Amino acid sequence: MAKAKKAFRILAIESSCDESAAAVLDESAGLLAHELYSQVELHRIYGGVVPELASRDHVRRLLPLVRRALDQAATTPGQLAGVAFTAGPGLIGALLTGAALARSLAYAWGVPAVGVHHLEGHLLAPLLEPEPPPFPHVALLVSGGHTQLIEVGGIGQYRVLGDTRDDAAGEAFDKTAKLLGLPYPGGPELARLAQGGTPGAFQYPRPMLGAGLELSFSGLKTAVLHSLRGKELTAKLRADVARGVEEAIVGTLSVKAVRALDATGLDALVVSGGVSANQSLRAALTEAVGQRGGRVYYPRLEFCTDNAAMIAVAGLARLKAGEHDGLAIHSRAQWPLETLTMVPLQHSNPPRTLPA
Repeated sequence: MAKAKKAFRILAIESSCDESAAAVLDESAGLLAHELYSQVELHRIYGGVVPELASRDHVRRLLPLVRRALDQAATTPGQLAGVAFTAGPGLIGALLTGAALARSLAYAWGVPAVGVHHLEGHLLAPLLEPEPPPFPHVALLVSGGHTQLIEVGGIGQYRVLGDTRDDAAGEAFDKTAKLLGLPYPGGPELARLAQGGTPGAFQYPRPMLGAGLELSFSGLKTAVLHSLRGKELTAKLRADVARGVEEAIVGTLSVKAVRALDATGLDALVVSGGVSANQSLRAALTEAVGQRGGRVYYPRLEFCTDNAAMIAVAGLARLKAGEHDGLAIHSRAQWPLETLTMVPLQHSNPPRTLPA
């Protein structure tokens, strides 16, 4: 009698910026564990991420998170087929802490390790959902310093259709939030404040809407600065400005996303990254894409921001396809998405997912 083939199971580690995370993913049983520690309180007093402090905190947090994830998944090192880690892009010191731990654990356990592209993780996060998006599709990636429209033909098949020429959407949210005196991280705080603002009270610019798929948000901060000059920053003014900023960003992203679908002839849109948690953006995109007969796919809220579950999805596919790194510990602060290799179709099927 033939022996049953053991399911492919991996450990994943994320440390690209200010979240430390670990996850265990099984190709048959799905996501068995994901642990995350956010450094928000550590960096809040500085109004942004301090790279050296982020790296030191990853050193303290990662190994305990790995232990908790393995315990939660009832998994021993002997049951793992490999270790995936975020190799870039991101803060180089933070990346190296995760890479060093992952490579060391893989060596000690006698399994392969593979470095994963952080943005590929975000792109593939919706594959964890009960109804994953089909390939091919268009992806709107709105994560930290990145705002891109990407045609996704499969895992590793990425064609950037449009990119931001200056500030990303997340940076625009954070910078304007700072002008309003909101605490770090400013984007989520601005979104909450915008709920009480008057629609249309401020009409901020929406650059580059005329044609093409390129984006630009640097002028938004300047426009907000001018609209606040000489005015008392009352609660109503702050809420109205926040609403105007959100309307400008959401409106721009909606127009560009629909234009990308039209340009490619595709009907499925994936929206991922930290800004994909914005409820106004979700509502606007769902309506706009639905009107043209398409559908929008999102990761659940806990997988919008940086996490190890998304790294596990990409890592599992690449380890199954035979990819692995050497013994050297490496990370990349910059890493063009289009340089990634394609994963063969038989290794691209998403793992069985868990209900939302």
